[in-house]
Amino acid sequence: MIIVAITGASGTIYGVRILEALSEKTETTLLVTRTASKILEYETSLKVDDIKGLADHYFNFQDLEAPISSGSFNFDGMVIAPCSMKTLAAIAQGYADNAITRAADVSLKEKRKIVLVPRETPLRSAHLENMLKVSREGGIILPAMPGFYHKPETIDDMINFIAGKVLDILGIRNSLFRRWTGHDTR
Repeated sequence: MIIVAITGASGTIYGVRILEALSEKTETTLLVTRTASKILEYETSLKVDDIKGLADHYFNFQDLEAPISSGSFNFDGMVIAPCSMKTLAAIAQGYADNAITRAADVSLKEKRKIVLVPRETPLRSAHLENMLKVSREGGIILPAMPGFYHKPETIDDMINFIAGKVLDILGIRNSLFRRWTGHDTR
C-alpha cells in the first residue's frame, strides 16, 4: 500500500496523476490538506471528492488516530506531491502535528520509502537544509523538474514525466514517459 498526500503548494496535479497511476497498480491511501483542496480546485477544477474514488482509503489529514499514524501499520511507501515547504519543514524537524507529517515520520523511522516532490522556486537556504536533512534520513527528494529529452509536447507529458519518476523510485513499473535510450551519433 502506498500513501499519497497532497499538500498546499502549486502542482496538485502531480499528486492526482501519481494517484491515478498507482490506483491501477496497488492499494492506495489518500490525504489532502485544506490548502491543497483549495489549490486543487483552482488549478484543475477538480474537488477532493472527485479524486477520493481513485484511492482505496481516505483519511482527513488532521486525523492522528488514522492507522497510518502508527509504526505498527504496514505500508510500502509514501509520496507527498506536491510537498509544501511547511510540510517539508515539519518532516525535517520531526514535528508530526497531522496525519501526513506523522506518516512521514513513521516512514523515516521505519526506513520505508518516502518521496517528497517539492514545488517551490526559488529556494531559500532553509528549504535546501530541510531537504538535505530529510535526504540524510533516507527520504527521496524529487523536485518537480521535468526533463525535456523525451520532447514533451503537452503539459500532460511534463506531469507524466514527474509522476513516472516517482513510480520508478517506488519500484512500480510504468510507461508514463518515454525513457532515454541514448543518443545515436551515426
